[in-house]
Amino acid sequence: MIYQMTGHTTLRAKIFRILPLLLTGMILAAAGLVFGQTYSPLPVSTNSVSTNIIASAVSTNTPGWLKQPLPLVDALNLTLQQNSALQKARADLEASHGVVIQTRAVALPVISAGGNVQRESPSLIQTFGGSGPGFLSPRDQWNTDVQIAQTIYQGGRTLSAFRAAKLEKEQSYLNYQTVVEDTLLATRVAYYDVLVAEQQIIVNEASVNLLERELQDQQRRFDAGTVPRFNVLRAEVAVANARPPLINARNQYRIAKNNLSNLLGFNLPRDVWQDIPLNLTDKLDANPYDVQLPAAIAQALERRTELQALQKTEGLQRENVINARAGYKPTVQAFAGWDWNSSEFSGGGTKAEYDGWVIGGRLNWNIFDGMLTYGKVVEAKAQLAHAKADLEDRSRQIELEVRTDYSSFVEAREVLESQQKVQEEAEESLRLARARAEAGTGTQLDVLDAETSLTQARTTQVQALHDYDVARARLERAIGQDMAPPKDAQ
Repeated sequence: MIYQMTGHTTLRAKIFRILPLLLTGMILAAAGLVFGQTYSPLPVSTNSVSTNIIASAVSTNTPGWLKQPLPLVDALNLTLQQNSALQKARADLEASHGVVIQTRAVALPVISAGGNVQRESPSLIQTFGGSGPGFLSPRDQWNTDVQIAQTIYQGGRTLSAFRAAKLEKEQSYLNYQTVVEDTLLATRVAYYDVLVAEQQIIVNEASVNLLERELQDQQRRFDAGTVPRFNVLRAEVAVANARPPLINARNQYRIAKNNLSNLLGFNLPRDVWQDIPLNLTDKLDANPYDVQLPAAIAQALERRTELQALQKTEGLQRENVINARAGYKPTVQAFAGWDWNSSEFSGGGTKAEYDGWVIGGRLNWNIFDGMLTYGKVVEAKAQLAHAKADLEDRSRQIELEVRTDYSSFVEAREVLESQQKVQEEAEESLRLARARAEAGTGTQLDVLDAETSLTQARTTQVQALHDYDVARARLERAIGQDMAPPKDAQ
């Protein structure tokens, strides 16, 4: 029902003074609901990043920043600041904030203003009142209004909108954290890849040098007539066979540095061709890491942001069921405003315009909507069941990931422990083989075999260190441990 009042000058003036205050208060209240909760994306950690590295990494004019020392903690912080995937994730987080505002808008009042003006042909003007002066329909007509409307009841949608907005905000933040953790893990692995590739070059260069010295020794012995030409040829073949692994190690080193530079968000100068002059200061280590599988699984199921995000998805689907069922219920809306209208008649002493307040309510109830609401309810329930199944499946996948990464970590630890004294033994074996060959009790083949064993021992030890560090990093990520550098890291 709508009530309308016009004509009383004193009351109208009072309402004119009160209405702007009322509208302003409602606008401020609505704005407070929308922006009352502070919003801020995950802060970018730059606690231990060298200022020179960050400042110069943005520009490609001077390639000197590439040669500056780069510890792992600085690499991780550079990734947080410059990595392209994280920049896109932050943009997605900002966009999700807009979605949260849109979701919450259904529960807030709507303030609107409108108007209409028209002029009619003189032939359409009508006269009322017989042969006297009478009344004329005006040629120019206009009206305008300002109105505020608030939905009071809509079948549970109002409260559901606030709950859904909170869930969406939390879900978007969890999704962002997942991207952060995955990207930091990739940076750690890429950093270790560069370190192991560098060590593999050292190992293969040492192997080539050993074999070249052996070749020189056999060449001297052949020139002295103490060994046959066969020994020289065998040494030359051994040197030639050792060069391809060295070439491959150098190539892997170049590729690893390119991958790390990409994750760090470096804009490489165009004059840097193949070998990027990165200066990594950390080393592969074998720091002990003790974790039990049952505790690791429990920690992963509790901490992994992917599972927490899927739990928010399940909550959102529950809210969708509530919204769908709201179609069975009525919608009640209250409104208030002020109207200004031109007079419907002219002449006869009538006023040219009228204005006054309008207040009322609306009730809308779809008795039958062609089973539209029923279809929405069926769809929402099916999506809720899908969300539950997705959560259970992801839980099993995470448990499998923890078990797999734990097994890989145990393997890497055992391999590393088995290689603790192998290099020393291989070096002693080579020394004895050379001594026996010089004494005439050993052969050149014994020396070459000992040199090959030493190279293999060095390669295995370096690779074992790398595999241990990578397996530890992957296990830490699998159980939901924070991959960001500690705040007190220097």
